[in-house]
Amino acid sequence: MWLPWNYAAVLTVVVAAVAWRARGWRRATAQELALVLGLYTLWRFAGALALRKVHGAEDHARALWHLEQWLHLPSELTVQRQVIHHPLVVQFLNGYYAIVHVPAMVAVLVWLFFWHRDRYAWVRNTLALLTATCLLLHFIPMAPPRLLPESGLVDTGLAYGQSVYGPGGAHGLSNQLAAIPSVHVGWALLVALAALTVSRSRWRWLVVAHPVLTMWAIVATGNHWWLDGVAAAALLPPVVWASVALVQLGDPVAPRRVPTVDLGVDDRTGAPPVGDRPAELLAPLGVDVDG
Repeated sequence: MWLPWNYAAVLTVVVAAVAWRARGWRRATAQELALVLGLYTLWRFAGALALRKVHGAEDHARALWHLEQWLHLPSELTVQRQVIHHPLVVQFLNGYYAIVHVPAMVAVLVWLFFWHRDRYAWVRNTLALLTATCLLLHFIPMAPPRLLPESGLVDTGLAYGQSVYGPGGAHGLSNQLAAIPSVHVGWALLVALAALTVSRSRWRWLVVAHPVLTMWAIVATGNHWWLDGVAAAALLPPVVWASVALVQLGDPVAPRRVPTVDLGVDDRTGAPPVGDRPAELLAPLGVDVDG
């Protein structure tokens, strides 16, 4: 179970006190942990406030559903029917939705902080800005497909005893009526982007499976509409641009160097070349920094 915001706030103060007393790398690590815990506290607190917004959730969901039909997007019900008679697949997708997205994001942050410190700041900033933007939009209540009776979708998490929510309404670990944008998809895309732009391994492209599986999981389990994932993907490019701008202004944890995509290795040192502009990082997302 995720840590409640009030417990997280106490833990943030404790870690900040440790950082104040520590020196060297221990201080830098404790400072960053305190910052991340503080952001987590704000996220959980804002989510708790959003739980109170329930009026109009079904009407908004119907409007979104009709928009998807007008756009001729694939049916969420069709996707679910492809797996519903395969219990092991359904349980795998339930588990992927419930478990993977937070540990995957934490693993990337730890990897970058200790092994690629110069690339860490823009990922942390992007995570904070993306999550904050999603939370603001979550104050507009949106019911997921499984809570809209006419959608015909089954609550697979509840059916197999794997639900992270509850029997109905806005209960459980997360807000059920905060479907759009999908934080799951936003975080999964950020994990993939970070791995692809930082790692030089030929196997790094396997990380693309994470957002693909995440999108499949959120739709097949009835937890999100297609447009929930599309909205999260649309938010990522401008948020990355803003986070890179923050790094350029200076960051207390990461070296003041703008992240770039590894385009090769230096013949003399074997080290990847490091650029000094954000354009290389944002190019895969279609963002033109130079205007």
